[in-house]
Amino acid sequence: MKKRVFIDGSEGTTGLRIHERLSSRGDISLIKAEEEKRKEPSERKKLINSADIIFLCLPDKAAKESVSLIENENVRVIDASTAHRTAQGWIYGLPELSEERLTAVREAKRLSVPGCHATGFNVLVYPLTEMKIAPQGYPFCAHSITGYSGGGKKMIAEYGEKPLPQCLKSPRQYALSQCHKHLPEMQKTCGLSFPPVFTPIVSDYYSGMVVTVPVLPRLLDKKMTAEEMMEFFSDYYKKSKLIEVMPKDGGIAEDGFLDAAAMAGSDGLQIFVAGNDERILLISRFDNLGKGASGAAVECMNLMLGIDELKGLRLKKGS
Repeated sequence: MKKRVFIDGSEGTTGLRIHERLSSRGDISLIKAEEEKRKEPSERKKLINSADIIFLCLPDKAAKESVSLIENENVRVIDASTAHRTAQGWIYGLPELSEERLTAVREAKRLSVPGCHATGFNVLVYPLTEMKIAPQGYPFCAHSITGYSGGGKKMIAEYGEKPLPQCLKSPRQYALSQCHKHLPEMQKTCGLSFPPVFTPIVSDYYSGMVVTVPVLPRLLDKKMTAEEMMEFFSDYYKKSKLIEVMPKDGGIAEDGFLDAAAMAGSDGLQIFVAGNDERILLISRFDNLGKGASGAAVECMNLMLGIDELKGLRLKKGS
Protein backbone atom coordinates (compact mmCIF):
# COMPACT_ATOMS: atom_id res chain seq x y z
CA MET A 1 0.00 0.00 0.00
CA LYS A 2 1.31 3.44 -0.92
CA LYS A 3 2.28 5.76 1.91
CA ARG A 4 0.40 9.05 1.94
CA VAL A 5 2.84 11.95 2.15
CA PHE A 6 2.02 15.64 2.60
CA ILE A 7 4.68 18.31 2.02
CA ASP A 8 3.65 21.32 4.08
CA GLY A 9 5.51 24.17 2.41
CA SER A 10 6.01 22.56 -0.98
CA GLU A 11 6.57 25.93 -2.67
CA GLY A 12 9.94 26.57 -0.97
CA THR A 13 13.36 25.40 -2.11
CA THR A 14 13.52 22.40 0.24
CA GLY A 15 9.90 21.40 -0.38
CA LEU A 16 10.36 21.52 -4.15
CA ARG A 17 13.45 19.31 -3.97
CA ILE A 18 11.65 16.77 -1.76
CA HIS A 19 8.75 16.76 -4.22
CA GLU A 20 11.18 16.08 -7.09
CA ARG A 21 12.60 13.07 -5.27
CA LEU A 22 9.20 11.60 -4.41
CA SER A 23 6.97 12.45 -7.38
CA SER A 24 8.00 9.46 -9.52
CA ARG A 25 8.07 6.87 -6.73
CA GLY A 26 5.54 4.07 -6.92
CA ASP A 27 5.46 3.55 -3.16
CA ILE A 28 4.47 7.15 -2.36
CA SER A 29 1.20 9.00 -2.86
CA LEU A 30 1.72 12.75 -2.61
CA ILE A 31 -1.37 14.51 -1.31
CA LYS A 32 -2.01 18.20 -1.67
CA ALA A 33 -4.75 20.75 -1.24
CA GLU A 34 -7.04 21.78 -4.02
CA GLU A 35 -5.76 25.07 -5.40
CA GLU A 36 -8.78 27.09 -4.26
CA LYS A 37 -8.50 25.64 -0.72
CA ARG A 38 -4.70 25.85 -0.42
CA LYS A 39 -4.69 28.67 2.14
CA GLU A 40 -7.62 27.46 4.24
CA PRO A 41 -6.51 26.32 7.75
CA SER A 42 -9.16 23.60 7.82
CA GLU A 43 -7.85 22.07 4.57
CA ARG A 44 -4.30 22.10 5.86
CA LYS A 45 -5.36 20.42 9.09
CA LYS A 46 -7.28 17.77 7.14
CA LEU A 47 -4.27 16.95 4.98
CA ILE A 48 -1.90 16.82 7.95
CA ASN A 49 -4.09 14.31 9.76
CA SER A 50 -4.76 12.16 6.70
CA ALA A 51 -1.08 11.58 5.93
CA ASP A 52 1.25 8.80 7.04
CA ILE A 53 4.21 11.18 6.92
CA ILE A 54 4.35 14.96 6.70
CA PHE A 55 7.35 17.05 5.73
CA LEU A 56 7.49 20.52 7.26
CA CYS A 57 9.33 22.88 4.92
CA LEU A 58 8.30 26.04 6.69
CA PRO A 59 9.57 28.90 8.84
CA ASP A 60 9.97 27.91 12.49
CA LYS A 61 6.74 29.48 13.73
CA ALA A 62 4.66 27.87 10.98
CA ALA A 63 6.31 24.48 11.60
CA LYS A 64 5.31 24.61 15.26
CA GLU A 65 1.79 25.57 14.24
CA SER A 66 1.56 22.57 11.92
CA VAL A 67 2.63 20.22 14.72
CA SER A 68 -0.09 21.70 16.94
CA LEU A 69 -2.70 20.70 14.34
CA ILE A 70 -1.87 16.97 14.58
CA GLU A 71 -4.68 14.91 16.10
CA ASN A 72 -3.94 11.57 14.45
CA GLU A 73 -1.36 9.84 16.65
CA ASN A 74 -0.14 7.75 13.72
CA VAL A 75 1.12 10.74 11.75
CA ARG A 76 4.92 10.87 11.58
CA VAL A 77 6.67 14.22 11.15
CA ILE A 78 9.91 15.18 9.38
CA ASP A 79 10.67 18.84 10.13
CA ALA A 80 13.19 20.60 7.89
CA SER A 81 13.02 23.86 9.87
CA THR A 82 15.13 24.89 12.87
CA ALA A 83 12.14 24.68 15.21
CA HIS A 84 12.70 21.23 16.77
CA ARG A 85 16.38 20.40 16.28
CA THR A 86 17.17 20.55 19.98
CA ALA A 87 13.62 19.98 21.26
CA GLN A 88 12.75 17.33 23.81
CA GLY A 89 11.22 14.23 22.24
CA TRP A 90 12.48 14.93 18.72
CA ILE A 91 15.06 12.73 16.98
CA TYR A 92 17.95 14.48 15.26
CA GLY A 93 18.08 13.07 11.73
CA LEU A 94 21.76 12.32 11.17
CA PRO A 95 21.70 8.49 11.31
CA GLU A 96 25.33 8.04 10.25
CA LEU A 97 26.63 9.28 13.60
CA SER A 98 25.98 6.05 15.52
CA GLU A 99 24.07 2.77 15.53
CA GLU A 100 21.91 4.13 18.35
CA ARG A 101 20.95 7.18 16.30
CA LEU A 102 20.24 5.01 13.25
CA THR A 103 17.81 2.94 15.32
CA ALA A 104 16.23 6.09 16.74
CA VAL A 105 15.66 7.47 13.22
CA ARG A 106 14.01 4.25 12.10
CA GLU A 107 11.61 4.36 15.05
CA ALA A 108 11.02 8.12 15.07
CA LYS A 109 7.58 9.69 15.08
CA ARG A 110 8.98 13.22 15.38
CA LEU A 111 12.21 13.84 13.47
CA SER A 112 14.13 17.05 12.82
CA VAL A 113 16.37 17.36 9.75
CA PRO A 114 19.79 18.89 10.62
CA GLY A 115 20.86 22.27 9.28
CA CYS A 116 23.30 22.20 6.37
CA HIS A 117 26.24 23.86 8.18
CA ALA A 118 25.54 21.70 11.25
CA THR A 119 25.60 18.52 9.16
CA GLY A 120 29.06 19.35 7.83
CA PHE A 121 30.34 20.19 11.32
CA ASN A 122 28.74 17.27 13.16
CA VAL A 123 30.02 14.52 10.87
CA LEU A 124 33.55 15.78 11.59
CA VAL A 125 33.35 16.59 15.31
CA TYR A 126 30.92 14.02 16.74
CA PRO A 127 33.27 11.05 16.15
CA LEU A 128 36.09 12.92 17.91
CA THR A 129 34.10 13.61 21.07
CA GLU A 130 32.20 10.33 21.04
CA MET A 131 35.41 8.29 20.85
CA LYS A 132 37.17 10.47 23.47
CA ILE A 133 39.76 11.76 21.01
CA ALA A 134 38.85 15.39 21.65
CA PRO A 135 37.69 16.67 25.05
CA GLN A 136 34.23 18.21 25.31
CA GLY A 137 35.90 21.52 26.14
CA TYR A 138 38.08 21.54 23.00
CA PRO A 139 38.02 25.04 21.42
CA PHE A 140 36.48 23.99 18.11
CA CYS A 141 36.06 26.47 15.30
CA ALA A 142 34.75 26.06 11.79
CA HIS A 143 34.32 27.99 8.60
CA SER A 144 31.77 27.03 5.99
CA ILE A 145 31.36 28.30 2.45
CA THR A 146 28.03 27.70 0.72
CA GLY A 147 26.12 28.52 -2.41
CA TYR A 148 23.38 31.12 -2.20
CA SER A 149 20.49 28.62 -2.51
CA GLY A 150 20.92 27.95 1.21
CA GLY A 151 19.42 31.39 1.86
CA GLY A 152 16.06 30.45 0.36
CA LYS A 153 13.88 32.22 -2.18
CA LYS A 154 14.81 35.76 -1.13
CA MET A 155 18.56 35.22 -1.46
CA ILE A 156 18.15 33.23 -4.69
CA ALA A 157 16.25 36.19 -6.14
CA GLU A 158 18.97 38.61 -5.00
CA TYR A 159 21.70 36.62 -6.73
CA GLY A 160 19.52 36.28 -9.81
CA GLU A 161 19.49 40.02 -10.45
CA LYS A 162 20.96 41.16 -13.76
CA PRO A 163 23.36 42.84 -13.64
CA LEU A 164 24.52 41.33 -10.36
CA PRO A 165 25.15 44.03 -7.73
CA GLN A 166 28.85 44.53 -7.03
CA CYS A 167 28.39 43.66 -3.34
CA LEU A 168 27.27 40.13 -4.27
CA LYS A 169 30.17 39.31 -6.58
CA SER A 170 32.62 38.39 -3.80
CA PRO A 171 32.17 35.90 -0.92
CA ARG A 172 30.36 37.39 2.10
CA GLN A 173 30.78 36.41 5.74
CA TYR A 174 27.68 36.63 7.90
CA ALA A 175 26.39 35.79 11.40
CA LEU A 176 29.33 37.80 12.72
CA SER A 177 27.73 38.10 16.16
CA GLN A 178 28.34 34.34 16.66
CA CYS A 179 24.61 33.73 17.07
CA HIS A 180 23.99 31.59 13.98
CA LYS A 181 20.85 29.47 14.31
CA HIS A 182 22.77 26.20 13.74
CA LEU A 183 25.05 26.66 16.75
CA PRO A 184 22.69 25.10 19.36
CA GLU A 185 22.37 21.84 17.42
CA MET A 186 26.11 21.73 16.74
CA GLN A 187 26.90 22.07 20.44
CA LYS A 188 24.20 19.67 21.67
CA THR A 189 24.77 16.93 19.10
CA CYS A 190 28.53 16.83 19.65
CA GLY A 191 28.26 17.17 23.45
CA LEU A 192 30.45 20.26 23.54
CA SER A 193 30.96 22.31 26.68
CA PHE A 194 30.92 25.48 24.59
CA PRO A 195 29.60 26.37 21.14
CA PRO A 196 32.25 26.53 18.41
CA VAL A 197 33.50 29.72 16.83
CA PHE A 198 31.66 29.57 13.53
CA THR A 199 32.20 31.56 10.33
CA PRO A 200 29.66 30.93 7.56
CA ILE A 201 30.35 32.41 4.13
CA VAL A 202 27.97 32.71 1.17
CA SER A 203 29.29 33.04 -2.36
CA ASP A 204 28.09 33.59 -5.91
CA TYR A 205 27.25 30.04 -6.99
CA TYR A 206 23.99 28.15 -6.63
CA SER A 207 24.61 25.08 -4.47
CA GLY A 208 27.27 22.98 -2.81
CA MET A 209 29.30 23.62 0.32
CA VAL A 210 32.52 22.89 2.15
CA VAL A 211 32.79 22.91 5.95
CA THR A 212 36.29 22.99 7.46
CA VAL A 213 37.24 22.26 11.07
CA PRO A 214 40.92 22.79 11.97
CA VAL A 215 42.34 20.48 14.63
CA LEU A 216 45.50 20.88 16.71
CA PRO A 217 46.68 17.38 17.67
CA ARG A 218 48.62 18.77 20.65
CA LEU A 219 45.29 19.70 22.29
CA LEU A 220 43.62 16.32 21.77
CA ASP A 221 43.23 13.73 24.49
CA LYS A 222 44.48 11.16 22.01
CA LYS A 223 47.24 12.44 19.73
CA MET A 224 46.94 11.49 16.06
CA THR A 225 48.88 12.12 12.88
CA ALA A 226 47.00 13.23 9.78
CA GLU A 227 47.32 9.71 8.37
CA GLU A 228 45.91 8.17 11.56
CA MET A 229 43.06 10.67 11.54
CA MET A 230 42.12 9.70 8.00
CA GLU A 231 42.20 6.01 8.94
CA PHE A 232 40.03 6.75 11.98
CA PHE A 233 37.32 8.45 9.90
CA SER A 234 37.50 5.75 7.23
CA ASP A 235 36.81 3.12 9.86
CA TYR A 236 34.14 5.19 11.64
CA TYR A 237 32.05 5.66 8.50
CA LYS A 238 32.87 2.38 6.75
CA LYS A 239 29.23 1.21 6.92
CA SER A 240 27.76 4.45 5.63
CA LYS A 241 26.21 4.47 2.17
CA LEU A 242 26.16 8.26 1.90
CA ILE A 243 29.40 9.35 3.56
CA GLU A 244 32.66 8.68 1.72
CA VAL A 245 36.04 9.30 3.36
CA MET A 246 38.41 10.28 0.60
CA PRO A 247 41.92 8.81 0.32
CA LYS A 248 44.90 11.09 0.92
CA ASP A 249 44.67 14.05 -1.46
CA GLY A 250 41.76 12.35 -3.23
CA GLY A 251 39.40 14.84 -4.81
CA ILE A 252 41.75 17.77 -4.24
CA ALA A 253 43.00 19.29 -7.47
CA GLU A 254 46.67 18.97 -8.35
CA ASP A 255 47.09 22.70 -7.80
CA GLY A 256 45.81 22.32 -4.23
CA PHE A 257 42.29 23.70 -4.67
CA LEU A 258 39.09 22.11 -3.37
CA ASP A 259 35.95 22.87 -5.37
CA ALA A 260 33.03 23.74 -3.06
CA ALA A 261 30.41 23.00 -5.72
CA ALA A 262 31.70 19.61 -6.84
CA MET A 263 28.94 17.71 -4.97
CA ALA A 264 26.08 19.88 -6.25
CA GLY A 265 23.23 17.64 -7.34
CA SER A 266 24.32 14.76 -5.09
CA ASP A 267 22.82 13.53 -1.83
CA GLY A 268 26.14 12.12 -0.64
CA LEU A 269 28.87 13.67 1.50
CA GLN A 270 32.66 13.47 1.26
CA ILE A 271 35.17 13.81 4.10
CA PHE A 272 38.77 14.91 3.53
CA VAL A 273 41.69 14.97 5.96
CA ALA A 274 44.32 17.51 4.90
CA GLY A 275 47.00 19.64 6.50
CA ASN A 276 49.92 18.08 8.35
CA ASP A 277 50.69 16.35 11.63
CA GLU A 278 50.80 19.64 13.58
CA ARG A 279 47.74 21.29 12.01
CA ILE A 280 45.07 18.97 10.62
CA LEU A 281 42.17 20.13 8.49
CA LEU A 282 38.95 18.11 8.62
CA ILE A 283 36.73 18.94 5.66
CA SER A 284 33.24 17.86 4.61
CA ARG A 285 31.91 18.55 1.12
CA PHE A 286 28.29 18.07 0.03
CA ASP A 287 25.27 19.81 -1.46
CA ASN A 288 23.47 22.14 0.93
CA LEU A 289 20.23 21.16 -0.86
CA GLY A 290 21.10 17.44 -0.81
CA LYS A 291 22.59 15.89 2.32
CA GLY A 292 22.21 19.36 3.82
CA ALA A 293 18.42 19.50 3.38
CA SER A 294 16.06 17.63 1.02
CA GLY A 295 18.24 14.57 0.47
CA ALA A 296 18.67 14.13 4.21
CA ALA A 297 14.90 14.42 4.72
CA VAL A 298 14.16 11.71 2.14
CA GLU A 299 16.93 9.48 3.55
CA CYS A 300 15.31 9.70 6.99
CA MET A 301 11.86 9.00 5.56
CA ASN A 302 13.18 5.85 3.86
CA LEU A 303 14.66 4.64 7.13
CA MET A 304 11.41 5.41 8.97
CA LEU A 305 9.54 3.32 6.38
CA GLY A 306 11.98 0.43 6.75
CA ILE A 307 13.24 0.54 3.16
CA ASP A 308 16.62 1.15 1.52
CA GLU A 309 17.82 4.55 2.67
CA LEU A 310 19.12 5.33 -0.83
CA LYS A 311 15.76 4.95 -2.58
CA GLY A 312 15.06 8.06 -4.63
CA LEU A 313 18.36 9.70 -3.77
CA ARG A 314 21.04 10.91 -6.16
CA LEU A 315 24.61 9.81 -5.68
CA LYS A 316 27.64 10.85 -7.64
CA LYS A 317 31.33 11.27 -7.05
CA GLY A 318 32.65 14.78 -6.70
CA SER A 319 35.24 16.04 -9.15
